[in-house]
Amino acid sequence: MMMREVRGEMTAVGKHFAVVVSRWNELVTKELLAGALDELARHGDPEVTVIHVPGTWEIPPVISELLSRPDRPDAVIALGCIMQGQTPHAKILGGDVGGALMGLQTQYARPVAWGILTPDTQDQALDRAGLKFGNKGREAALAAIETLSVIDQL
Repeated sequence: MMMREVRGEMTAVGKHFAVVVSRWNELVTKELLAGALDELARHGDPEVTVIHVPGTWEIPPVISELLSRPDRPDAVIALGCIMQGQTPHAKILGGDVGGALMGLQTQYARPVAWGILTPDTQDQALDRAGLKFGNKGREAALAAIETLSVIDQL
């Protein structure tokens, strides 16, 4: 039997990453951004472009523009925080943004890492931005690095 196995390598050397981060819920998103940037630096200190947008809703069109350019980044990290309120708005927003980002990822064959929190409370958000449950910005950066490596090997 002939078998080829592809595993992602955890190096970002020589790559260009874009990080698109929401200003909405900035107490949380600034921590996600710090975690993502730290992981990128630890894994090869690649070129990084950070783009700030008003809210999570604005992330997909900005990423679409980035990926449609000839000088597009190798991978994108989307960071935001959609806090649940008293209406179903957050669930609808999260689903729409998630679907849009998945569509862009498959359309352009470039990793678009999900670092968007959808907590019920600010305490839950802060826990996932570095307090108790790790930092989801870090996790998104690691996923982007590994997925990009897999794509590059195919």
